[in-house]
Amino acid sequence: MRLVALSLLLLAAAVFLATLRLDHGGAWGYVNTGAEAAMVGALADWFAVTALFRHPLGLPVPHTAIIPRRKDDIGRNLQEFVTENFLTDEIARERLAAAHVSERVGASLGRPATRRRILAEVVRVVRAGLGRFDEAEVRALLGDLVVPRLVREPVSPIAGALLEGVVEESTHHGLVDLGLEQLHDWLRENPGTYADLLGARAPWWTPPWLDDRVIAWTYEQVLGWLREIRSDPRHPARLALDDLLRRLAEDLQHDEGVMARAEALKERLLTHPQATETAVGLWRSFRAALEGAMAEETSYFHARGEELLEHLGRHLVEDPQWKAVVEARLAEAVSFVVNTYGDELAEVISVTVQRWDAREASERIELHVGRDLQFIRINGTVVGALAGLAIHAVARLLG
Repeated sequence: MRLVALSLLLLAAAVFLATLRLDHGGAWGYVNTGAEAAMVGALADWFAVTALFRHPLGLPVPHTAIIPRRKDDIGRNLQEFVTENFLTDEIARERLAAAHVSERVGASLGRPATRRRILAEVVRVVRAGLGRFDEAEVRALLGDLVVPRLVREPVSPIAGALLEGVVEESTHHGLVDLGLEQLHDWLRENPGTYADLLGARAPWWTPPWLDDRVIAWTYEQVLGWLREIRSDPRHPARLALDDLLRRLAEDLQHDEGVMARAEALKERLLTHPQATETAVGLWRSFRAALEGAMAEETSYFHARGEELLEHLGRHLVEDPQWKAVVEARLAEAVSFVVNTYGDELAEVISVTVQRWDAREASERIELHVGRDLQFIRINGTVVGALAGLAIHAVARLLG
């Protein structure tokens, strides 16, 4: 584009020289004046464009080489412009709403290939994460950091508050039901074990037939009692358990004696030499199970993962409430990032520009917008020629 602009200047100069000694009273006067004005326009715009990036012809003319001299100011101004006009809460929310992210994500999750690709990436990331923790590092982390920290931190108030919330929300009822069910089934399937346990506690002087009848009667009573508790949510035993847990939660938070005993129990458990090894063993088992599940594409890990992704995608497409919730949460997240870190994000512009030296900044910007700047020179040549023709015509009319 520089060559094109320069060629037009040289063409105008050649036409000017070729028509300089011709009769200017007719058409050649228009041609010569137009060529002269085209040279003036071309040179003026060449000077203006060049002055942005360097001193024209190396001469230190005032107000030239603007970008090399003011690159830091330009970077800061560009940063402020981006921050004020692009990284705003309103624009971010508007663009996010126009993108329909939830619907697009839901439609993508509806495709099996997408779900498999996501699971493959999850497996790759998890494997990479697991590979960075060997057993020695886990043991050191638990033994040197986690366990000592837990020993120092009081846990009874936290445990009491947690237990209080569990009781108030009746979250433990499912666990109680499960325990009752398992205990009932075990007793029903193991009457001999029950009889042996109670028989060992029977007095030596009672006859065996009496022991058998008492054991059989208590066995039926215990089974019936467990059935009653399972079927009645307001059973006195359930209410008594709730009251016990509620009192324990209160004591763990406010009773100094209970709190001290709880802390002593915690410290005794955590400082036991086997505590760290047990935790490492649990980590080892968890890691082996997870790696085995990830290795088999027919495992529960993959099947459940694909099922969850499909379920999520279907809800994002079909459920307006889900879409509204997801869009709202995304908008909040984007708004938080923009409002909190918008200035820091835009600061990349000014910091990057400051790192460039003057010549590098000038060359980068000129290469990026160079074609348009050379069009300015080309237009200046053409417009100058047209202006010269118009001025010459006016001069002839007035003369």
